[in-house]
Amino acid sequence: MNTPAHLILGLALFSRKDNARVSVAAAAGALMPDISLYVMAGVSLAVLRIPPEVVFGQLYYSSTWQTVFAIDNSFLLWGLVLAFALWWKAQAGVAFAGAGLVHIALDFPLHHDDGRPHFWPASNWVFESPVSYWDNLHHAAWVAPLEGLMVLICAGVLIRRFPGWSMRILALVLVGLEAMVIRSWLLFM
Repeated sequence: MNTPAHLILGLALFSRKDNARVSVAAAAGALMPDISLYVMAGVSLAVLRIPPEVVFGQLYYSSTWQTVFAIDNSFLLWGLVLAFALWWKAQAGVAFAGAGLVHIALDFPLHHDDGRPHFWPASNWVFESPVSYWDNLHHAAWVAPLEGLMVLICAGVLIRRFPGWSMRILALVLVGLEAMVIRSWLLFM
């Protein structure tokens, strides 16, 4: 799924109107599995001036980058974080780990040839799904509208849950970002 969709879903599932700390933790957990990609690709593209086709055609699939992705997309590591948060009865920790687990659980079936080793360190196996959230050759034209609908539903949940404008504006911004990303994937990929 696209990062804005992960973020709005994590917030819809785990945010609390009476607990900003839990809501921030939910947002952080929803973003965390994608952060390494943004940092590594951003530095490679903007700072090192590496061409996009090298970044996404070679570096993305390199053993170094895949190791980083294995760590931040591991069901086992996120499960440990959740177990510790439950043990310590840390609401923010549960929101963080829960949102991270939902993120990778939804990424698992939606990556065709760009998946992650979700069971690292026990295994380096990567599930190659027949479905992709971005690749039209693997049904993205069907996935994208469903993802967009989910984002709209989550935005509705957040708008109803939070009486203040800050979360409502964030929800609408995420809907807009998701629409832009879906449009880009479907038109250019």
